[in-house]
Amino acid sequence: MNRPAHTRGAQNLPDPTIRLTEGWHCLHINYQVDQAALNSVHEHQRAEGREQLAQILNPEREGAPERLQTSILSGGRGDIALMIMDPDPLVIDRVKQEIRASRLGVALKPTYSFVSITEVSEYVPTVEQYKERLIADGTGPDNPSFAAKVGAYEQRLPMMNKQRTYPDFPTFPVCSFYPMNKIRDPHANWYVIPFSERSALMAEHATSGIAFAGRVSQLITASTGFDDWEWGVTLWGRAPEHIKEIVYKMRFDEASARYAEFGPFFISYIATPEDTITHVRL
Repeated sequence: MNRPAHTRGAQNLPDPTIRLTEGWHCLHINYQVDQAALNSVHEHQRAEGREQLAQILNPEREGAPERLQTSILSGGRGDIALMIMDPDPLVIDRVKQEIRASRLGVALKPTYSFVSITEVSEYVPTVEQYKERLIADGTGPDNPSFAAKVGAYEQRLPMMNKQRTYPDFPTFPVCSFYPMNKIRDPHANWYVIPFSERSALMAEHATSGIAFAGRVSQLITASTGFDDWEWGVTLWGRAPEHIKEIVYKMRFDEASARYAEFGPFFISYIATPEDTITHVRL
């Protein structure tokens, strides 16, 4: 008996799933308060809505996504910014639907969203690749510092990769988000450069970022096939000027100066759901 073509060879494939093999789904979504709609909600309903919204955005509640962060969005393109991560994309979407269905949902209009997933970049060197870089930079196996540097990297790598795929939110108060692409200009096409050259350019880029350790924390999520851009960059800063400084400095790296294209930038300030609700006068 002939099996349908779509089932042939499927015996060894994993079961279909909306979850990732590794990492989490991620959603950035911004809301703007529609004042006219808000004015149409009676005060007792607004009070009930504030309680509902605070509960929906509570990252400690039962059934909450793995990560849920609320911040106050600066500028005229919105009032509230959310960043949500979970293994199940429908758990993330449930937050959006609960907001829509709440008493205040009529007054909260989504103005921007970005869908992505966490990942370990192909440009993060393995231990062997790290050894090769040390040798290329003049620190060979005969150098007394070679073994120490390799050992330190070997210990650090699993922790760094876990933070890339299952990240914790840092305790910094400032958050910046922007999408980006690597361009395909005929004179500067990232995707026709050999991997070794791309890897070297990204190593230079990473070195620039390391200089901001303790001042800026970064998470890059992948969006190829999920949204209009290829990556989303989330930066958390110890102070606002650190965001400006790292973006400015890293734009001079060749990987950015020659090959990067940036989308809109959003700056926000981390706050509890209750403080956010009070601040935007819901």
